[in-house]
Amino acid sequence: MLRSYELRQKEVINIKTASRLGYVDDVDIDFDSGKICGIVVPKHRFFLFHREDYVIPWENIVQVGDELILVDFAEQSAV
Repeated sequence: MLRSYELRQKEVINIKTASRLGYVDDVDIDFDSGKICGIVVPKHRFFLFHREDYVIPWENIVQVGDELILVDFAEQSAV
């Protein structure tokens, strides 16, 4: 079983582009089911208040390793 805290601070690599997206900052959880829906990786920070994030659905996660998470993700999907 994978716990949400185990995902935090792992580096995320996009296998489509072989690029580093950043590090997991937050986890999207469905509290009704208790399941992890996805991970949140900061894309850019503007000043101190506004930032853009990659919100990567769980279905796009290919592999979770000790230090890395491999994802199959279209990067233009940042919010």
